[in-house]
Amino acid sequence: MTWSSALKDTARAGLTVERTTLEPLVAVRGACGVAIVIGVLLAFGSPALAVSSAFGAFASGLATFQRSWRPRPILALAVAAGLGVSTFLGYLAAFSHPVFVTLLAVWTLLAGMAWAIGPVSGLIATQTVAVMLVTVTLPTSVAGAAQHGALIVFGGLVQAALIVLFPIRPWGRQRDVLADALAAEADYARRLRHDPVAPFDPQPLMDARHAAELTPRQARSRPRQLAGPRGVAERLRPVLAALADPVLGAPPEGPERDRARELLGAAASVLDAVARAIRTGKPVRLSPETMATLEVPADGPRLNGAARRSALRLMALLADVVDASDEPVKPTRPTTPEERRHLLRPTVPRLVPVALRALRREATWSSAIARHAVRVSAVACTGYVLGTALPLGHGYWAPMTSVMVMRPDFAQTYQRGIARFAGTLVGVFIGAGIAALAHPGRYVCAGLAVLCVGLLYLLMQSGYFVVSACIGAYVVFLLGIVGEAWSQTVQARLALTLLGGLLAMAAYALFPVWETTKLRDRLGDWLRTTGDYTLAVLAAHARPADRRPRRVREALLDCRAARLEWEEAAARAQKEPVRHRGISRSAERASEAALITMGRVTMLMEAHLPDREAEPSPSAEQFANALRIALPAAVEAVRVRDALDWSKPRAALTTWQEKEGDAGVAVRASELLMDALEELGEALSPGTKGKNRAKRRG
Repeated sequence: MTWSSALKDTARAGLTVERTTLEPLVAVRGACGVAIVIGVLLAFGSPALAVSSAFGAFASGLATFQRSWRPRPILALAVAAGLGVSTFLGYLAAFSHPVFVTLLAVWTLLAGMAWAIGPVSGLIATQTVAVMLVTVTLPTSVAGAAQHGALIVFGGLVQAALIVLFPIRPWGRQRDVLADALAAEADYARRLRHDPVAPFDPQPLMDARHAAELTPRQARSRPRQLAGPRGVAERLRPVLAALADPVLGAPPEGPERDRARELLGAAASVLDAVARAIRTGKPVRLSPETMATLEVPADGPRLNGAARRSALRLMALLADVVDASDEPVKPTRPTTPEERRHLLRPTVPRLVPVALRALRREATWSSAIARHAVRVSAVACTGYVLGTALPLGHGYWAPMTSVMVMRPDFAQTYQRGIARFAGTLVGVFIGAGIAALAHPGRYVCAGLAVLCVGLLYLLMQSGYFVVSACIGAYVVFLLGIVGEAWSQTVQARLALTLLGGLLAMAAYALFPVWETTKLRDRLGDWLRTTGDYTLAVLAAHARPADRRPRRVREALLDCRAARLEWEEAAARAQKEPVRHRGISRSAERASEAALITMGRVTMLMEAHLPDREAEPSPSAEQFANALRIALPAAVEAVRVRDALDWSKPRAALTTWQEKEGDAGVAVRASELLMDALEELGEALSPGTKGKNRAKRRG
C-alpha cells in the first residue's frame, strides 16, 4: 500500500462514527463522580483545585469503560493511585525545565513499556503521563505537591465508591461475552447446514474464557448462570463440526444429511435461546418443535457410525448447556466441588512477577513495544520543549496529544492522530461558540463540563473522533471555571493539538516497526502451535490409555492465541505503507486457509477420541513421530523462505493406510491433515505445486 492510500484509509477509519449499544446509567454514574469532585472543591476549595482534581475523576471514570474483566472499582483505584504518584512527582519536578523533561522522558518510557503487560495497562499508564503534563496550578513545596496528588486520588476514590454503592447490571459484561460466545456457536451451526466445512472464528470463545477468569472473592458471588455454559460451548464446537463434516460425519447427500441439518438447526435454536437467557437473566424458553428434533426418532436412528456418535453427543451437550444456564439468577455461594471450580485470575500482588516477566520479554530492540516506548518518550519531550517555547500558553497540550494518540502500530497511531485533531476542532468550536454566546459563569461552566463528560462516557465506543470532540469541549468549559478566555483556549488548543498530532505521525514514519516484515514469523508460530495441538490429539489416538486431556486443551489454547496474533498482524500489515517484504497477499490467504483446515481436521479427531480401554494404534504413533520430526524444520522453513518437506509424514501415512485401510476416523482425518500441510507448502513455495500434486496422484 502506498503512503497516499494508507493515509486515506487511516483518515477514513479515524473519522468513522460507529453505532454501538449505549449504557446511559453507567455514563450518568461516571459523570456524577466528576460532578461531585468539582462541586465539593468549588464549595470548599478553589476553582484551580476543582479543575486539578477533576482530571483525576475524569481519568478514573474513563478507565472503568476499558475492556477489562477486573472489577470496575479496582480499575478506578489503580488509575487513581497512578495519577496521584505521577502528579506528585510532576509537581516536584516542575520547578526546573531540565529536571521535568528528564522525569517526563523516564516516566513516558515506562508508560510505553506498560503495553507489554496488556492494552488496559498501557492505556492507564498513558493517562498518568497526560495528567503529569497538566500543571493547572504549581505548588511551591513538597506539602503542596502532596496535596495536589491527594486531590487527584480523591477523584478516583469517588468514582470507585459510586461503583460500589450504585452497582449497575453487575456481571453484565461477563453475561454479554458468554452470550456472544453461545450466539457465535449458534451461527456456526446454521452455517454448517449449508457449508459443512464452514470456518469458525474462535475469538468469542477466547473472550468468554478471559471473562470467566475470577479471583476467589469474585467466585463467591458469581451467578450460577455463568458457571457452566462456557465449558459446554467449548465441547460443542468440535461435535458440531464432526456431525456436519462430509468425510467424517454425515454423508454429503441423502436422509442422513437431512437429519444432520435438522439437528444443526435445532442446536442453533437452543444456543440462541440460552444466549438470550444468560444475557437477560431469564429462564430458557424452547419451542416444542426444537425439543422434538433433539430426541431419537420413534422409527429409530437415522444416522450411522461416527455421525450417530456425534449426534448423540450433541444431544447430551445441548441438554447440559440448558441445565447449566437455566438456574436461579441470584448469586449463590458454591456448595459442591464442581461449582467451586473456576479459572483463577491472579490477584493484584501476584500480577507483579507476571508484569516483570512481560517487561523483560519485550525489553529488546526488535520489540514493537520497546520501540514504541522509545518513540513516545522522545516525542513527548520534544513536544513539551516546543510547546513551552511557543507563545501560546498551555504548552503541555502538544505532548499530551502525542502521548494520547500514539500506539505501538502504524494504523492506530495515524487513525487517532487524524481523529484527535478533527474531533478537537469540532469540540473546541462548539465549546467556544457556547462560551461566546452565553458567557457562562463559573458554576455554569462546571455544569457544561460535566455534561461533556457524560456524553463522552455515553459515546465512548462510537469512535475516537467523537471522544476527541467531547474532550475538546470539556477542556474549554473546565478552563472556563478558572477564568480562561475562550478565545485564547481555541487558538492554543488547536495549534498545539495539531503540533502534537504531527509529531506523533512523523515519529512513526521516521522510526517505524512494520508488521509486514514479521508475517512469516507469525505464520511460523501458528504452524508450530497448530502442530503441537495435532500431535497432542494424535497421541491420544495412538495410546488411548495414556491420553492427557489437559495437554490437548492447553495446546488448543496456544493454537488459538497464535491464530489471533497472526490475524491481528495481517490486518495491521494490510494498512502499512510499505512494499512487500514478508509474504504476498495471495500466499497469505492460501497459507491461512491451509492452517485453518489443519486446525479444523485436528478438532474433528478430538471429537472422536477413543475410550481409554481402546486398543493402541502403532501406526498412528508412527505417523505422529514422523510429523513431530518434520514440524520444527517446517516452522524454520516458513520463517526463512525455504521449501517445506512433508515427505516422511506422507510416507508414514501411506504405510498406515496399507496396514489398516482408510475406514477409521483417525486415518481419514490424517489424510485431510496431510493435504492441508502440502497445500501450505504449495502456498509458500509455488514451484512445488506440480510436484506435490504428482505425489498425491501417484
